[in-house]
Amino acid sequence: MPPIAPLATATLPDGIRARFLPDINGLDMHILEAGFETPGRPCLLLLHGFPELAFSWRKVMLPLAAAGYHVVAPDQRGYGRTTGWDGDYDGDLASYRMLNLARDAFGLVAALGYRSVTAVIGHDFGSPVAAWCALVRPDVFRAAALMSAPFGGPPPLPQSGGKAAASIHQALAALQRPRKHYQWYYSGREADADMCRCPQGIHAFLRAYYHVKSADRAENKPFRLAGWSAEELARLPTYYVMDLDLGMAATVASEMPSPTEIAACRWLTEDELAVYSTEFGRTGFQGGLQWYRCMTGERFIAELQLFAGRAIDVPSLYIAGASDWGIYQAPGAFERMQAAACTDLRGCHLVPGAGHWVQQEQPEAVATLLLEFLCGLDR
Repeated sequence: MPPIAPLATATLPDGIRARFLPDINGLDMHILEAGFETPGRPCLLLLHGFPELAFSWRKVMLPLAAAGYHVVAPDQRGYGRTTGWDGDYDGDLASYRMLNLARDAFGLVAALGYRSVTAVIGHDFGSPVAAWCALVRPDVFRAAALMSAPFGGPPPLPQSGGKAAASIHQALAALQRPRKHYQWYYSGREADADMCRCPQGIHAFLRAYYHVKSADRAENKPFRLAGWSAEELARLPTYYVMDLDLGMAATVASEMPSPTEIAACRWLTEDELAVYSTEFGRTGFQGGLQWYRCMTGERFIAELQLFAGRAIDVPSLYIAGASDWGIYQAPGAFERMQAAACTDLRGCHLVPGAGHWVQQEQPEAVATLLLEFLCGLDR
């Protein structure tokens, strides 16, 4: 196969370039960057989630660079044009564990020539990676902005989640409308093929998936759940707690927006969506799904328990779309983040007019909140 080239400049806003950095924790890492023209600028590291790419930061990179930062967004392990990762379901799962994802970020900072970054900023599954970066190496990641996925802190000792997890799955399946949790579905062998080989094709699948979790879906009106029980979890939309007999592609197919709605979607045009569908059509989803397997299994919890009781002590910020169910999908995490997991939380913002893809749906608001946070770091 010919070598993979950096993302074509025609797909990127003027002022953002794509390039590779080799040999970073076993990866040849594909990055997007803005503000690279002036050496010596302070650095911001932006970490994407699932199913996204470095490309998901394209709308906020230039405003951050205009404020004087070198802004860097990688395709993370398992994604996009970064290579060197194992995409086999039966392959090297350990390389996707949380502390190794943080090591990827640490290695990238060093490869860029920095001893520290002003802030690490993570969205969706990039949010816990950013959180762990700040918790484990506060000397390198001197501030953290977390988006969509709140950080409730390291897993406690003793860990009894295995039995609780098993019982919740049985309880969900026993509901009058049998259900299953999407994270455990994503951890199964069938999920990648279900999405890659879906009848509607990857492009239409992703259009429906991005739509259903956005503010464009009027039914997204999130609220706090009372606890981690089947009855409460079943109040989540089906893209979080799915019907037992459906995969994700079938789950979102019924929510496919109309051609008129697609044409009106300015935050994700068809050309922009084609970047995602082309990349995932080439790589599949298994690299990103490996992250879920590490989270839902018990194999890698022990090393995280070493940090039980530790908090993020560097300045932190939380941003989510006001229409994002991700705020509340893990009952109690949003509250623990504010009460204990982040000791210097300087803002907790729910952005109107945005759902889960907040930095794409409302980039101006997100950039403003980030810059206000960054400007206040010296105070």
